[in-house]
Amino acid sequence: MRSRVLAGALGLAASLAASGAIACVRMAGWTFTDALDAFVVSNILIGVGFGLCGALIAWHRPSSALGWMYGVGGVCQTASALAAPLAVLLHDRGAAEWVIRLDATVFQWAWPVNITLIPISLLLLPDGRLASRRWRPVATAVVVTAPLFVLEIGLGPGHPAGLPTAYLTLGHGTYDSLAWLWTVSEVRWALSVVIGVACLVLRYRRGTEVVRRQLLWLVAAAAVIVVAVVPWALVAGTPLAVLFTIPLLPAAVAAGVLRHQLLDIRLVVARGLTYALLSGLVLAAYAGLVIVLSGVASALVVALLALPLRSRLQTAVDQLLYGERGNPLKVASRVGRSLGAGLPETLEEIRTALRLPYVGVVVDGVPLAAGGVPGGPSAELPLDAGTLVVGLRVGETRLAPADERLLSLLSGPLSTAVHATTLLEQLQVSRERLVAAREEERRRLRRELHDGLGPLLTGVALSADTAANLAGGTSDGALQEKLTAVRADSRTAILEVRRIVDNLGSAALDSFGLVEALRIRADQVNHRSDGAPLRTVIEATDLPPLPPAVEQAAYRIATEALTNVIRHSRASSVVVRLGADDAGLHCEVLDDGGHTTAWRPGVGIAGMRERVAQLGGSSEVGPGPRGGEVRVCLPTALA
Repeated sequence: MRSRVLAGALGLAASLAASGAIACVRMAGWTFTDALDAFVVSNILIGVGFGLCGALIAWHRPSSALGWMYGVGGVCQTASALAAPLAVLLHDRGAAEWVIRLDATVFQWAWPVNITLIPISLLLLPDGRLASRRWRPVATAVVVTAPLFVLEIGLGPGHPAGLPTAYLTLGHGTYDSLAWLWTVSEVRWALSVVIGVACLVLRYRRGTEVVRRQLLWLVAAAAVIVVAVVPWALVAGTPLAVLFTIPLLPAAVAAGVLRHQLLDIRLVVARGLTYALLSGLVLAAYAGLVIVLSGVASALVVALLALPLRSRLQTAVDQLLYGERGNPLKVASRVGRSLGAGLPETLEEIRTALRLPYVGVVVDGVPLAAGGVPGGPSAELPLDAGTLVVGLRVGETRLAPADERLLSLLSGPLSTAVHATTLLEQLQVSRERLVAAREEERRRLRRELHDGLGPLLTGVALSADTAANLAGGTSDGALQEKLTAVRADSRTAILEVRRIVDNLGSAALDSFGLVEALRIRADQVNHRSDGAPLRTVIEATDLPPLPPAVEQAAYRIATEALTNVIRHSRASSVVVRLGADDAGLHCEVLDDGGHTTAWRPGVGIAGMRERVAQLGGSSEVGPGPRGGEVRVCLPTALA
């Protein structure tokens, strides 16, 4: 609340000072030309522009230094505008000399403050903070040397005719002896502007789409100011009326900070830059040809060259802001090359090629793939198998006709990619269902073999033992031989059933779950194949209930990875880490066996990757900086 009161006070102070300046001009009987020559008009416009725009920014973004800087600068500028006619009124009405000198001091020292703050603000655009810590020394140097320009103007000996001299000024001789310092001041101010512009260029290149749109408002305002100032500077000096374009700077900053989405600023900049460059080239060409040819011939040559030159310039600027929209064949070629990489890559290629914020495909109301981040208004285009959702550029209310035509041209390849992606997803769902069904069937068979056939064979073996004991006193050798064979076969059958049961799954996994089963396995893994000790640690967070297929795959992958550590590594310890999030179950097996060359995939690694692929997961298997690394992610929401 206090910040808003201060912001409102700054805007009110600038407005009151401007109103007072207008009233004093009327009371002093000045004409508009008199006020213009005394810099009153320009100071009012610049001061009100900076003051009100700064107050708006400070009101809505109190944490940003930009608003407060512009607000204070605007008040100083309007105070200078008020001081000029007020000094004349005070003199004409016989005010004390010290009052007039004090007023003249305000006029001379106030307005340079705002001019000094402009280069500093360039380092803070658009969020009111420096681009990074690396810019702190630069910003410190700019701020520390900023008073030099204020001293250059404020200490100047000049004053209006008939009025007393302002306070804090130097005599002509002393001031002129410091000419080298004032030259340094001018160079320093120009250099600070160059540094600010360089900072903005870096921010634009590295910034997000929002930051770029914010800065383009400043580019548009700066382009207008440059176009207004440069031609006059080249011809015969800059007229005072050109200063009326300076308020565009705070207005553009306010729009960029608070309402950068107001309109498609890129279109404005594209057209403005095109015509500005074209005008500059035309004038330069005309000036050069006038020296060689007659005026009529020069005009004719320039007219013939201007139209194709405009077309080329417009194409270059449009490409900078809208990508390859003007070259459908190039876009189609880029999209065609990306089709093999997958639908998400294709959509990202389209988004990048057209400088769009978002491009996505929706099938039956469900997002299938996307490029970019959704947000803001969007448009939809029908596809053969779904809908193409296109995020509109900031400032656009509908999809541009050029974009719509190009996207319609790409609808055929996109529909094919969507259809292929849908088939792949359906194939993956079928594979996951098959894996899950297979795992359930394995568990059923294991239970039946373990609980049914196993006890039955054990009973047969016991019965054979009993029969052999009962027949032990007989002399029938054939009977003894048959009973011995039955006993041997029954035990062989029991061992075979146990082998099959073990291959169908882990008893510990079925009984205790994944984490405890791996702990039991870890207790058994305490030596490498060469006899060296091996420490195995299991780290696990609380895991949600997992599908049997996922548990089985994770267990098999982890045990296979541990087996590889035992057989092939020189590790002294290995960590098995388990965790789960929205992406699925994460299983990592990391050892400290040191750096090794690239692994040659064998049966074990191929089996790991096959299990992961069957469930639609991802895997990274190979050497790491400390040793072997096996990282897999298995989706837990199987179809």
